[in-house]
Amino acid sequence: MDANPHLRWHPLRGEWITYASHRQDRTFLPPPEYSPLAPSNDPNFPTELPLGDYEVAVFDNLFPSLSLSSHDAPKLRVPTRSGTGHCEVVVFTQDANTSLGRLPVSHIDLLIEVWGERYTELGKIPEIKYVMPFENRGVEVGVTLHHPHGQIYAYPVVPPIPAKELEQQKAYLEQHGRGLLEDMITDELQDARRMIFAGEHVVAFVPICARYSYEIWIAPKRAAPSLAALTAEERRELALALKTVLLKYDGLWNKPFPYLMVIHQAPTDGNDHPEAHVHIEIYPPYRTQNKLKYLAGTEIGAGFFASDSLPEEKARELKAILINLES
Repeated sequence: MDANPHLRWHPLRGEWITYASHRQDRTFLPPPEYSPLAPSNDPNFPTELPLGDYEVAVFDNLFPSLSLSSHDAPKLRVPTRSGTGHCEVVVFTQDANTSLGRLPVSHIDLLIEVWGERYTELGKIPEIKYVMPFENRGVEVGVTLHHPHGQIYAYPVVPPIPAKELEQQKAYLEQHGRGLLEDMITDELQDARRMIFAGEHVVAFVPICARYSYEIWIAPKRAAPSLAALTAEERRELALALKTVLLKYDGLWNKPFPYLMVIHQAPTDGNDHPEAHVHIEIYPPYRTQNKLKYLAGTEIGAGFFASDSLPEEKARELKAILINLES
């Protein structure tokens, strides 16, 4: 497909908006036998993956929001630019009936290694300034394919949310000489009420400032800038922490738990970022039993989040869930 996305500047928000109208034609919730992420088994109906065994597969998104070949942005009354960037699909497994949290720790470890490798390779492209792996799980958050998979977006700028986080981290480092997330982790370990997983190298916790019910951050204790910078021991424990969290989510609801998962790490803009501390943020849409929490006027219109539950309460619920890490 000849994708030619472009960006338009939002004067009031001071940020770029991507326009990629060709994405309206992407595959939407096909039956399992027509899933484009299933391995090909019929030459007359090839999928996006060839025959053969694999553990993790990565390929270019056929309906990208950003493209390195984008060109000739329209001339409008606001600044525009080509939607330069790159989008990839990461298929977690050949098994369409499982989920990321149900994979063995060794398999999740491999996936994290793949994410790290793609961060490094995509970050070498001069036009790419930020690389973000993410997963949208569940139709409740807009998934269009059920097969366990995620995406990687490689942006031409540092996007607004990680840019704001990095700004706060940089100011804290300059003022205190220590990393902001490092100090938050120290505080969470001492408090312990919101801690879901505490390993030798990695922690997972409901942050004291959670904007979403059951929101969880997973991070190495050490301020590693990216997944690619993790040691083998840190990566393995990150996989264990991620599996623990996702199984607890499913156990809480006795069914697949929808969420958005993003990985924030150092920009690839050629500058040093000592303030960056790689971490995973997971945002579930659920509020209370069987009720969905959608973003409303105050969140969308004002960017001022209103939570009707306390992080300590949600952490306590998650702590109480017994899981089987061998599942």
